[in-house]
Amino acid sequence: MLIRIDPTSSVAIYDQLAAAIRGGVAAGDIRAGQRLPPARELAASLGINVHTVLKAYAALRDEGLLHVRRGRGAVVTDVRPGEVELSRAVAELLAVGRRNGLSLTQIHHALDQGAES
Repeated sequence: MLIRIDPTSSVAIYDQLAAAIRGGVAAGDIRAGQRLPPARELAASLGINVHTVLKAYAALRDEGLLHVRRGRGAVVTDVRPGEVELSRAVAELLAVGRRNGLSLTQIHHALDQGAES
């Protein structure tokens, strides 16, 4: 797995790492059931902090793309990248709604209206 991180980018390093893994899954370079390198090993190879790798792994776990177990590492799930993208979009929609004081009912209504147009 080849991952490149740009320390000069305005994108957070953990986001770059998570995006690289997502891209690897989408391209088929990383397959369901494949174990990712341990966080310490990946951090050392990229020259970044282990907590940055753990944050990226946690974000991917929250998206459903990884199963992460302490002492066992991170394993890619069989979720398709489109499902991951949809999950991220839903999370973003809910966050925007909460920031603007909208109820879940109002957000749902906006989704319904969007689907009808």
